[in-house]
Amino acid sequence: MSAVEVAVDETVPLTAWGRSEWQRIGARRPLLAATGLAYLAQIDVSLRPRSVSAADNALRVFIEFLDDEHPDVKGFAEVGRTHIEGFKRWLVRRRTAKGTPLTANTVRQRLGTMRTFFDRIIEWDWNDAPLRTPIFAVDLPIVDDPLPKFLDDASAARLLRAARGSTLLDRVVIELLAHTGIRVGELCDLERDAVFEIGKAWWLRVPVGKLHNDRFVPLLPSLVELLSEWVSTNADGGSGRLVTKDGKPLSRYQVTRILDRIAKHAGVGHVHPHQLRHTLATQAVNRGMRLEAVAALLGHRSLRMTAVYARIANTTVAAEYQAASEKVDALYRDLDVEESPAMRQLRQEHRRMLANGWCTRPKETDCAFEAICEGCGFFSTTIEFKPTLQAQRDHAAANGQVAREERYTKLLDAIEEPA
Repeated sequence: MSAVEVAVDETVPLTAWGRSEWQRIGARRPLLAATGLAYLAQIDVSLRPRSVSAADNALRVFIEFLDDEHPDVKGFAEVGRTHIEGFKRWLVRRRTAKGTPLTANTVRQRLGTMRTFFDRIIEWDWNDAPLRTPIFAVDLPIVDDPLPKFLDDASAARLLRAARGSTLLDRVVIELLAHTGIRVGELCDLERDAVFEIGKAWWLRVPVGKLHNDRFVPLLPSLVELLSEWVSTNADGGSGRLVTKDGKPLSRYQVTRILDRIAKHAGVGHVHPHQLRHTLATQAVNRGMRLEAVAALLGHRSLRMTAVYARIANTTVAAEYQAASEKVDALYRDLDVEESPAMRQLRQEHRRMLANGWCTRPKETDCAFEAICEGCGFFSTTIEFKPTLQAQRDHAAANGQVAREERYTKLLDAIEEPA
């Protein structure tokens, strides 16, 4: 199919403002507009509206760059490496409405979206496509990978206590987010009959969401009772939604305002709905829940998405560090501090620490390997080491290590004094 054949006013999922922008682009650059609109119409079939909107915005920004820097470019087939290198510099110089530079994440998103665009129209063999993709992975800036923000146990407990002292709607919203880990969009889309009893357990059916999959989430008995009370006292206004306000479906903005108000009352500062999802995942990993189970709970398609919580709550690392720290700290503890006889002996004989542990042989017993090199047939020594050998023999004698004392005595006897 040729992108040139698609009309500028082709029906695509655009806002009124976006459509007027494409109409203006079409007036001065018809080929770019035709290809861009045809691409948006194609991805609208398979992607979610927000993804289509992001592609729409990135395409219009790129065409704005071409207007500024390369007014001679009439179609995407003419775009080459030089244009992309200029686009990167242009993005860095660009400022937001507040006068601040674009973030690395925004630059990466714009470049990544355009890279995907070029990859696809080349694969689709469109007429207005370059011979090869002009954007490469190295063009995308490396962005920070911060840990997810979550509430510690004390803050989470204060938030839940504050919610339980508020209205029934506030309790439903916050306890659903905190105890199920669902996304705010999933909360708003919950259907009236989302609560199921399967066997002897209760489950919440989470609708198809961000990752195009639905799932069942286990419900605590207290949450089942709360939802039962909510359904029995609040009509859905014909919306078919589980959680409503004044009979209308709840929006993500209303959820955010509810959480802000309760968090402020609880004294835990600003809390975003997604933080409760991160909090539940962190609490679960901290208490030994397997990553596979956490992934199923959160609706992740890949364990790579869930593994980030292991970075926050690696209990194995914490336990091993604590055990090692206690042993190391014991070696340098003040003598006036009360300690067990075993730890005192370990501190006094810290020279017996080995590369991967400690020698636990009782001090009064002999060791066949303590002077293993000195007993080797290839071992050789000279008069210059006599003081050290004498000190080792005397130490063996003082500690009752007969075999070791004899070995050093033989070495000393074999040393010939210089003439």
